[in-house]
Amino acid sequence: MTVLPALQAELATATARLLATAASLSDADLAAPSLLPGWTRGHVLAHVAQNAGSHLNLLTWARTGVRIPQYASLQARAAEIEATAARPAARLLADLENGAARLATAIRELPEEAWSAQVEGMRPPPHPAWYVLVRRLREVGFHHVDLDAEYGPADWPERFVVRELRDCLASWPRDKSTVSEIILLDAALEHSAGVDPPREHSAGVVARWHDLGRGPVVQGTSRDMLAWLTGRSHGRGVTLVPAGQSLMPGPGGTGLPEPPPWLTMPAPADLPATPPKDY
Repeated sequence: MTVLPALQAELATATARLLATAASLSDADLAAPSLLPGWTRGHVLAHVAQNAGSHLNLLTWARTGVRIPQYASLQARAAEIEATAARPAARLLADLENGAARLATAIRELPEEAWSAQVEGMRPPPHPAWYVLVRRLREVGFHHVDLDAEYGPADWPERFVVRELRDCLASWPRDKSTVSEIILLDAALEHSAGVDPPREHSAGVVARWHDLGRGPVVQGTSRDMLAWLTGRSHGRGVTLVPAGQSLMPGPGGTGLPEPPPWLTMPAPADLPATPPKDY
């Protein structure tokens, strides 16, 4: 048994939740700003719908062996989002549902051996096709929050939080880091490489990310840390160590530095070629 059935089930649930939120939004709701600068909620849904087709391209590449770019170009991607963002709510919902259904069909029908085929997004490194499921889950999970429609980081499943933090650490941009160490106040990443073994003590610290680069030490729960690192919060629940360390105030007046660049690579560089038992 591999991780594929679990990832497919997780994606089906995440997609259903996103579709339910999208179905609740009116034309006026979609014209309102999202949490992404310069994008309305309509832009967010247009992107998620388009993204399903882009991942379908990668699975077609894996199935046929014929290289198909995820997007024709970054310019074409941006132009399509702009062209569809202002569509009526019912039309955008239909686009979203159609894209999700077509991708789900391709996932179900992909031959077993094709999941190990190497594909590549708009940026390196290449990755095995099974990781397309992880990338799609990432798009659905983060952009659901970006809609600013009663779904937030508190609603992310624990598996999602653990996986995204682990991949964040695996591709950490040490040369651009704004923190030197991250202390996690729960055990979500206790088995990840580069994290000290979990340990309980009076401060409640159970795991650490160390040797991350230059900057202060920050601490928080895994969920709060993921929200801050990915720009989905201004640092709620994340604090400096030691408390009161003197820094120029960051977003929201928390005193935190700006988080380092997130998702500098679309996939870790050392993924197993065949689908693992868990991820």
